[in-house]
Amino acid sequence: MGHRGGVRTALVLLALVCAGLCTGLSLSAREGRRLAYGPASSAGMDQAALDRGVELFRQAVARDELRGAVLMVARHGTIVLHEALGWRHHGYRLPMEKDTLFRMASNTKPVVATAVMILQQDGKLKVEDRAGRYLPSFDTYRSREITIAELLSHTSGLRIGPIFYPFDETEKTGEKPTLQGAVAKFGEEGPVETPGATFSYSNAGFNTLGAIIEQASGMSLEAFLKARIYDPLGMTDSLDHEDPAKLARMATVYRGKQVDGRVEWTQGFVPDDPPDFPVIRASGGLISTAMDYGRFLQMFLNGGTYGDARILTPESIAAMTAPHANADKDGSYGYGWFAAAAGGYWHSGSDGTYAWVDPAHDLFGLVFTQSPGGINPREEFRRIVTEACR
Repeated sequence: MGHRGGVRTALVLLALVCAGLCTGLSLSAREGRRLAYGPASSAGMDQAALDRGVELFRQAVARDELRGAVLMVARHGTIVLHEALGWRHHGYRLPMEKDTLFRMASNTKPVVATAVMILQQDGKLKVEDRAGRYLPSFDTYRSREITIAELLSHTSGLRIGPIFYPFDETEKTGEKPTLQGAVAKFGEEGPVETPGATFSYSNAGFNTLGAIIEQASGMSLEAFLKARIYDPLGMTDSLDHEDPAKLARMATVYRGKQVDGRVEWTQGFVPDDPPDFPVIRASGGLISTAMDYGRFLQMFLNGGTYGDARILTPESIAAMTAPHANADKDGSYGYGWFAAAAGGYWHSGSDGTYAWVDPAHDLFGLVFTQSPGGINPREEFRRIVTEACR
């Protein structure tokens, strides 16, 4: 085993210890646990503290520092907080609802990384495999050293700025654009830095993972995510493109700019706008609700199960949440998650979503907005939630 493999193994073992011991609950005690509503006291939490956390967002909406938010906190499988505040469309005064649909942007990445680990569990790939084993455009002198693990941890050496390059060529030929065709351009360009050496957050790298998922599974990315993650977890409101039947529940995106202590807003995405890209992508694109994404997070706290469904093994979760790469100001990155050595992990999305998992307290939290660029008290909220644990 090489140096990189040995370091990764040690980190995974550390994460396994944290996952199994930090909560004081065995994996068997948490296996299959489903989310259910209950009072804060039943989960060992201080209701008054949670109320203070909600008030942070109520005041932020009142000051027009955020346009709206949905908050959720669950501990020991009990949802102790689920609040909708403000507006999903400010101009029309349409209120934010608990089942509002959000553009999840990079909160898609933990889901895609989960799909990769499922395929490893199935024996369809290994994270140590080179990308070129599945994608011919990566089996070249430029890109053949890039591994799936390096794509997962943003250490592939790719320095490609755009999410995708323009689809002009396929539009000219009349061919339908595909994820495979879009990703082939990344392999042709290749890495700028030595694979495995440095961290650089890469949407192109995660879209490459989406193409690998398609090749290894023999299914489209969208179909695989639905069959192996959304459906088993009961994520009935999660999808990878807009659903005309659910557009009325989607929130409008407002992009903020802070000027002299206040926020100036510009309306961004509006439900029924054309899709951003002509292909389903793996770097973003998920649409979901707080409850659906909460089921996904609870699966991680359960050691990979939810109800009767097993999605991941504890070993896969440990690999995903171990700190594989130094991500500078954001700490470390695992496989699809920003990860802390103590075992906590989180991710955010550029349209305003944020989720964290705290195995030490057996809880997760969500702050879903569509107000990027606003004044968001999510870090103070997370601190209050942690301190509310008895």
